[in-house]
Parts: sequence; C-alpha cells; structure tokens
Amino acid sequence: MAAAAAVVEYKGWKEGYRCGYCGSERGKVSAGMWAHSMTVQDYQDLIDRGWRRSGKYVYKPIMNQTCCPQYTIRCQALHFQTSKSHKKVLKKMLKFISKGDVSKVVSGEEPMDSHIEDVVSCDFAYKSESHVSQSELTPLSVDHAERVENEDKETGETKEVDQQTVESGSLQICADRDMPVAGEPSHSAKTVHAPPKPGKGADLSKPPCRKAKDIRKERKLQKLLQNQMRTLEGSQLQAGDQACLLQNSKSKANQPKTIEDFIFDTLPDDARHKLEFTRFLCDSPLEAENAPNGPECGYGSFHQQYWLDGKIIAVGVIDILPYCVSSVYLYYDPDYSFLSLGVYSALREIAFTRQLHEKAPDLCFYYMGFYIHSCPKMRYKGQYRPSDLLCPETYVWTPIEQCLPLLEHSKYCRFNQDVKAVDEGRIKELGRVRVLHKRTVMPYSVYKKRRKGPSDEASVQQYASLVGQTCSERMLLFRS
Repeated sequence: MAAAAAVVEYKGWKEGYRCGYCGSERGKVSAGMWAHSMTVQDYQDLIDRGWRRSGKYVYKPIMNQTCCPQYTIRCQALHFQTSKSHKKVLKKMLKFISKGDVSKVVSGEEPMDSHIEDVVSCDFAYKSESHVSQSELTPLSVDHAERVENEDKETGETKEVDQQTVESGSLQICADRDMPVAGEPSHSAKTVHAPPKPGKGADLSKPPCRKAKDIRKERKLQKLLQNQMRTLEGSQLQAGDQACLLQNSKSKANQPKTIEDFIFDTLPDDARHKLEFTRFLCDSPLEAENAPNGPECGYGSFHQQYWLDGKIIAVGVIDILPYCVSSVYLYYDPDYSFLSLGVYSALREIAFTRQLHEKAPDLCFYYMGFYIHSCPKMRYKGQYRPSDLLCPETYVWTPIEQCLPLLEHSKYCRFNQDVKAVDEGRIKELGRVRVLHKRTVMPYSVYKKRRKGPSDEASVQQYASLVGQTCSERMLLFRS
C-alpha cells in the first residue's frame, strides 16, 4: 500500500534571531515549515537537502546568510571506525555494569548536554505552530480532486491527516544532537616517579617478567584453540592442522575490535548492574510504514529506552528512514552523566544501524544532525569516522577530510569542487508544485488562476527551491 501524501505549511524565512552557537543576537537565518504529516521518503529526501525536524517543525538554515552555517553530517555506519575516545566510553560502561566501580567525575565530557536546540530556544517553532483546523487539512474525494487537476493534466491524491501531539520526555534533560559540547576534562593525573631503590637487580635464574596484557592474550589464544579442537569431535589432528588452527586464532585475536565486540560483550554472571533496552514507536509527523524489504520494526519515529536495574536512565529519539537512522534527541538522567550517555547512545545507534542493514540493504548511514565548524564545541561529530558533509549548493556528499581544510578558511563553503555542477534536484517547473486548497488537491498552476488577492508566487517559489522539485511534486503545500 502506497504511503499517503505529506501535508506541510510553509512558514517562510526567519531572519535576525538569536544564535545558540555563537551567541549572536541577530545572526541566525533559517526557513521553516510545519509538518502536519510526512512520509519517511519525503523526510529522507528533505534531510538530504539540508532540512531537519524538531518535533513537527521542519527547518533549514540559510547557509550563505546565517552566522553559523550548519552542515548536514552522516556517518558511514558500515565502515565505522571506533576511535580511542569511543573505546574509552564503551569500556567505561562495561566496567560499570560488570563491576560497578566507575568513579563519578563531575560533568564536562558529555557531548549531548543540557541545552535545547536553538531553533526551539528562540521560540520560533512555537510561534510558528499551525492553527489550521483538522477539516481544512482533509482533502475531498479523489474524484473531485482529479477533476480539478485535469484542468492542468495532473493526477490528484488524497490523504486523511491524523494530527497528533508530540509528547514531552519524562526525564530531566533534553539533549539535542545539535547542541554544543562542553570541554572534556582530562582524567589523567600527574605521576611523580621516585628514584629506584638500591638492590641486587633482576634474578637471572628466573624467567623475565611479562606484561599482564600479553599473558591474558596468550591465555585467550589457548582457550580459543581448545574450543576449536573440541568442535572436531575428538578427531585426530595432525601437527599441521594444529598449527593452522593456532595461526587462525592469532589472526582473529590481532584484528581490531568492532563496535559490536564492545557493545555485545558477554558479561560475567555476577555483574553488578543490568542494562536493558526497549524500543517503541513514538508520536511524530512521520507516518509509520512497513515494507517487504525494510527493517522488521518498520520505518518511522522511535523511542529507544535505556533501563539500568529497572530504572529508566535515558531515552533516545530516532527516525528510521529508507537510507538511514537519523538521531533526533537524547533525554537522560543527569545522575548518570558520568557514563557519557550521549556518546554511548550514539555508538549504540551506529551499531543499531548496522543491524538494520542486514534486513534492509539500502539502510546504511547514521545521520547526526548538523556539523558546525565555526563552533569548536560542535566539532566532536567529525570524530565519528568515516563521515561526509552535504554540499550546501549541489547537495552531494563529500568526505569530511576534504571539507575541513576549506572550512578553516571560510565558515561557508561549497564542497563540490566541480564549478559546472548544479543542484540536480532544483525546481524546474513551479506550476507542478502540489497544493492543498479548500480541501482540494491541485497543481500550483491551477491554484494560481483561482487565487484571489495578492500573488503568493514568491513564497511558493522560495518553498519549492528549498525542498526541490521531487518533494514539491509529492508533498501537499497547504494554502488557506
């Protein structure tokens, strides 16, 4: 069953309001629209053109005018490389769960901190809330709509909009993926080396001392070899077979650990804590969808709940879309900020993306919102490698390594170095933009003839240029 059409109200540009990144009182510039409903494919196409949602409000920074350009960033989840700092967070969580002895350091290291997203904090989203009645958003029968659209040889499509109210999180902190990160404190203490005491030196009659790490590695290899030998059901092994098994065991042990090795590591039976996860569909403008080649949970917006010993300590809000998992918010209990829940949840969401890919081959990216190079506290997203930034002019993806040198010279950059390249999805025929007017679906060319009063062509042109030709022909632009 095909998904019904999205219904949006375009709110235009908002210029000269406060920036939550640099503190400028009048430097922020963005465009926005209110989404009464939206398909997951439409939202996927929109975020691939630099849009992002906050609840039902969908906004796009005007990149060449805003004080702090916000570049859409995605991580290539299938090729994700765990950094040292990421491993530190994962090991800290494992140590806390298994032994419960992680020292609680005061704040600072949590990337997703207590700030609310700037588009909300400036109150633009709430001022822009729609007051259109439900009846106005419900198109008439398809026959009526088709008769109108035939005036311009277009096909109509209807949709009953189920307008919902976004629930607020129950935890104390709402941390958006696009808010600044506080500086991470150093946990390394200065070590004072005392002069060695006089003695007889090493005892040459005893074997040399070995590092505990090497001893553990050898024991692990021996245990792995023993397990492999048992699987052969007691069959006689030749010396060459044993050597081959040992070599294979060593090569596996020498491979770098994947993110799954850390997250799904087996815990001891006497682990001090129990961390569990649950996932539920949540209220959002995105219409939940299921597809034969899609993930088992379907597409849509979800709450990922983190339960520690039966107590909920964090909730991640994610959108599962045709090509990606898009991170939206993280709510967490500040009493557990010492566990770096922002980083930990992001790593779990990357692992979840990889898991969904097994059933949905097209789903292979993890979107982290915006990368803001001009705000040093927002550069941490570039540590999730490999990642790409979206060119603000041609909407093609560029490896972040190629973008960073450009951003060092200018906060606004066109990443696509092909000077002849243009936005392939740009608006070409304004008349084909779909409009919902008086509960009737029609192309803009028909609506324009019927409209009374001053022309709104400039506003519709602006909307269509920002959403692109494809979305403008699929989504219904509400006109009163």
